[in-house]
Amino acid sequence: MTTELSADALNGLLERARKDYQDLAGRGLSLNLTRGKPAPEQLDLSEELLSLPAGRHTAADGTDVRNYGGLEGLLELREIFAGVLQVPVGQLLAAGNSSLELMHDSLVHALLSVLPGAESRWVEQERIAFLCPIPGYDRHFALCERFGIEMIPVPMTAEGPDMAVVERLVAEDPAVKGIWCVPKYSNPDGVCYSDETVARLAAMNTAAPDFRIFWDNAYAAHHLTDEPVEIADLLAACADAGNPDRAFVFGSTSKITAAGAGVAFFGSSPANVKWLLANNAKRSIGPDKVNQLRHAMFLRDADGVRTHMERQRALLGPKFEAVARILEAELGGTGLARWTDPKGGYFVTLEVPDGCAKEVVRRAAEAGIVLTPAGATHPYGDDPRDATIRIAPSYPGLEELEQAIEGLAVCVRLVGYEQQAG
Repeated sequence: MTTELSADALNGLLERARKDYQDLAGRGLSLNLTRGKPAPEQLDLSEELLSLPAGRHTAADGTDVRNYGGLEGLLELREIFAGVLQVPVGQLLAAGNSSLELMHDSLVHALLSVLPGAESRWVEQERIAFLCPIPGYDRHFALCERFGIEMIPVPMTAEGPDMAVVERLVAEDPAVKGIWCVPKYSNPDGVCYSDETVARLAAMNTAAPDFRIFWDNAYAAHHLTDEPVEIADLLAACADAGNPDRAFVFGSTSKITAAGAGVAFFGSSPANVKWLLANNAKRSIGPDKVNQLRHAMFLRDADGVRTHMERQRALLGPKFEAVARILEAELGGTGLARWTDPKGGYFVTLEVPDGCAKEVVRRAAEAGIVLTPAGATHPYGDDPRDATIRIAPSYPGLEELEQAIEGLAVCVRLVGYEQQAG
């Protein structure tokens, strides 16, 4: 990645970087790019939710949403999101506010009850492992750590996880029970899985008969360009390949409407849906159907979701454009960094020279710019190359974001040139 420099040229660049960093540290900044939270302006787009359902308490099918029951969730809301998430309405559940909660519960149920196709509960087996494409989502990794599930890193490519590695690992090791996937505008590098990757995931031979793909389609509707990316239908591909129970599909409205007060979804085969409902019936008498009704009323239909997400894009797009513009102006041609230019989602991945990410994050924090910890994009918080930094542009205002990215670039130049100077 680095560019060869003469000693004099390197010394000059290093001195300039040190001066720029002193100026940065003296500005008294307090900026935070740690999490991909919607900005207040994005949340304001759903303000109408707070006044709904405005006296109405009956769903389209006559359900009184104020009462118990209805573990499947409201049909009218499931109809809106069935196409978005590529799940038939009859195989899609609408639940509480958090898809992460659904992933947590799916793991717990797999540990404590027998999955369709399984020979025993996971908790009764000596070793359980999950494949973790890297860079990846830190909360997926935290769930594995929480339950003592071994994590096996798998390299990411421009088309998704390296399928040669995935196919080898799942075929030879019966302890490998699952793989984490963010298939569309993935967290954090924005990769979208190719049709071939989806087909190979669906059809591959697995040593574990109860292998599951945890398909976290968190950014299914979160486009940033005029040409939305579409991915292949995993559930249909699994059914066609003779593995109908292989996929668990997750999604939510957390970054569509009100973060923390949205609706989460689970989709899978009829057998898996029946399995999850039976287990959930022991922990809940039904989801928040009042909230589901207000979402159905607010979004109205799939076209309503698309229109709403265009409004979101109008707010997010300029921020992602600013990140790309500043990184190119400050780091382009230096050989000190590479970064992604995602077509959707919530993150930009910045790659710095090996051995520099932690120090860049530390220097940025000392200058008042807080970033996601280096290593968070890898299992156990360990990036072997110490090279990956996740940027979350969504929450700050545009001016604050520009200041943060300019400051981050200063830190990259300082640490990178210090490393070259030895």
